[in-house]
Amino acid sequence: MQAAAIIGILALLVVASLYVAPRRASLDGFFGGSNDDGTAPGLWVLVFSQVTTWIFARSLMNAAILGFFYGIAGTLAYAAYYGSFLTGGFIVGRLRAKGARSVQAWLVDEFGSVGTLCYNLVIALRLLSEVFANLIVVGLIFAAILPEMGVAKDASIILVAVFALAYSAWGGLSAPLRTDVVQMGLFLVVFAVAFIALITGPDFNFGAVVTAPGTAGGYLGWILMIVAALQVFSYPVHDPVMMDRGFVADETTTRKSFIHAFWISTLCIIFFGFFGIQASLLGAEYEGQLIGTWSTMFPTWIFTLLLVSLLVSAISTLDSALASASRLVVEELKLAPRSLNGGRAAMVVFAVLGTALTLAETQSLFDAVAVSGTASMFLTPVIVVTLLMGRQVALWAYLVSFAAAMLGAAAYFARGSEAMAQILVEGHKYEQLLQICLVVLIIGFAATLAGSKRSARAQA
Repeated sequence: MQAAAIIGILALLVVASLYVAPRRASLDGFFGGSNDDGTAPGLWVLVFSQVTTWIFARSLMNAAILGFFYGIAGTLAYAAYYGSFLTGGFIVGRLRAKGARSVQAWLVDEFGSVGTLCYNLVIALRLLSEVFANLIVVGLIFAAILPEMGVAKDASIILVAVFALAYSAWGGLSAPLRTDVVQMGLFLVVFAVAFIALITGPDFNFGAVVTAPGTAGGYLGWILMIVAALQVFSYPVHDPVMMDRGFVADETTTRKSFIHAFWISTLCIIFFGFFGIQASLLGAEYEGQLIGTWSTMFPTWIFTLLLVSLLVSAISTLDSALASASRLVVEELKLAPRSLNGGRAAMVVFAVLGTALTLAETQSLFDAVAVSGTASMFLTPVIVVTLLMGRQVALWAYLVSFAAAMLGAAAYFARGSEAMAQILVEGHKYEQLLQICLVVLIIGFAATLAGSKRSARAQA
């Protein structure tokens, strides 16, 4: 019965998404997100699109898992990443004031083609992680609700990937901008019902939740909070989904959309984290990325709503990631012709690669955030020195900062190796992540400051 309800709701979502997707696609709509009449999307279309693509399935699960282990500190640490809407909106405003129409256009002006090549490598990895990490959650859900079907996990991953690819390839960026509104509306209704049921339940105590230490204590949650504070300036810039939406509407609409997206998404993440914290307070055993835990904690209908929330958020992120992938390959890397078929071919490549990574049993959800977030940190000193201090940074300094960040990401990924054990502090992986972030920033700022001079444009 539960599986039938989830599959039925998913089917309705498919029909609704296909209904609102554009019937025809123009090049401007496919790559730039404009409406059929050529106009830019409105404020709340942008807000809902930003929110639903950032509170994706991986993030919801991360917030709940961190809440389970580290209490309110863990959930707040993950919510701190959503300050990216404020820093991202600020950076977009600075770039648009300089006349740039994308992050890549600014980097070309500052560092030439080599600068954009480094950046595009990082965001390509980010987009792949978006695809496979959300498909992981889809597989976990169907494995939980259909345990008797051994193929349920892999089959659901493939089917959802094909569905997201189908309507994304139909309309490009204009498709997720429209479908995100429908998907966000469904998510808010479903999640609101589940959340109200949680906080009105007899076992819920708000004071206990907001002071909960989690099953592993709050210390590591606060460590993650510091990591998030270090990464939040560069994190939004390496997310092409957010950056693409920063240049499709006028500056006033864009600025407002980032502000509204910040408070809405932050509340959603914190409130979803409550489900993980409540599980820790009730003494539930951790099982299957919390999905198995919730199945024993909540009535069937609440558990079903939670899973639907995760599925909706997964699909809404997949289509946006594929749309951004097509723009990256066609407009930035120019590896395919600027045509509908060129963009669709790029989507197919990313969908296939992301699905293959998922089927390869890559299961660590937060590690994907940590690795990509660390890789993006080469941008922090570059942005601070160029956009805030108004100085010009030499290409060699940019490359040193980039190399430090990539080596830092690799170090975190390989932290279990004997070689890394000799370098990293002895302790929990989050303590090691903090060490890596600090070293990356110190090297990056040292290089960019040493290789900077007052901008000729500023002097003029």
